[in-house]
Amino acid sequence: MTDDPGVPELGVYVHWPYCARICPYCDFNVVRDRGQTDQQAALADAIVADLTAQRALTGPRRLVSVFFGGGTPSLMDPAAVARVIETARRLWDAARDLEISLEANPTDGETGRFAALAGAGVNRLSLGVQALDGASLAFLGRNHDAAAARRAAETAARLFPRLSLDLIYARPGQTPDLWAEELRRALDWGPEHLSPYQLTIEQGTAFDRAVRRGSFRPADEALGAALYETTQTVLEAAGFDAYEVSNHARGEAARSRHNLVYWRGRDYVGAGPGAHGRLTRAGARTATTAARGIDAYIRRVADTGVGFEAETLSPLEAAEERLLMGLRIDEGVGWGEVGALELSPDAPIVQTLVAEGLLADDPARLRATRDGRLVLDWLTGRLAGA
Repeated sequence: MTDDPGVPELGVYVHWPYCARICPYCDFNVVRDRGQTDQQAALADAIVADLTAQRALTGPRRLVSVFFGGGTPSLMDPAAVARVIETARRLWDAARDLEISLEANPTDGETGRFAALAGAGVNRLSLGVQALDGASLAFLGRNHDAAAARRAAETAARLFPRLSLDLIYARPGQTPDLWAEELRRALDWGPEHLSPYQLTIEQGTAFDRAVRRGSFRPADEALGAALYETTQTVLEAAGFDAYEVSNHARGEAARSRHNLVYWRGRDYVGAGPGAHGRLTRAGARTATTAARGIDAYIRRVADTGVGFEAETLSPLEAAEERLLMGLRIDEGVGWGEVGALELSPDAPIVQTLVAEGLLADDPARLRATRDGRLVLDWLTGRLAGA
């Protein structure tokens, strides 16, 4: 183990694509879990092999986070989870406070696996509660009810040092008052981290088709803004910092170290079908993208040693990515990291947006204000020259 700040940080992302059911709002790389035991064992082998091969690309690093995402990685064999964690620890020098996160759904079946997952080394659980009432959960296509969600949260709080809850707002019929009450109820379950996301209609999803059929209408911009402000007000009053647009933590130690790897532009490796990675090699930013299909990923690892293809980003592309990710967090991004976009405190577009109250007047860093984070997509587009 090391905490040597001279050793560059590294995160590891592991994608487990299997889900018990596909949610109607989800556009992630997922498949139905139909008991493909042999395929899942082969996938776990391929992930371990892929990570091992990527060690030669990264060199010595200080491992600060391992994140199991998906999909539903709480459906993964806990022995396979432990094997992946042991592999990452062996390949890279683990930080003393290494964060090992895993996403889970609050079904009774998955809750029964929590003790085994904690025993495998997971120390932070991200629980996909999404809503606290039966009608909303049915609308969102979830396969748990509110009682199961509470049981799961209580069990997770006992077993894992850190607990985060995911919630979705801007659902049909939701008002700011109802959302405020829902947030307060979720806080009673004892999480130290909340990730409230506004419902977005992603192209190609079941919700996209439903909206085009006229089955329901998404929240309009004014209601979305009111619900966002309600989120900030309720969570701030409860002692949670809005350190990112959709992430709130009770103190700095409760912040997601893995997501901060992304938002701060650190390096991370990705393993599993469709996983992405970012590596800095010879001073250039390299993007890696794994094969999306499960069998294609397994074959690619067997044939080439790694599951991905790599692309070197141009300085402009790297700066655009840093802008997009860095403005999501309250600390923003250093001016030097977006120099290829010709952004500086004196740039006319920056001065205009500062005057409009959307950017902070900060000579050291490019930072969005609270109002700016409310229109972040538009703001980053303006800064990138779109």
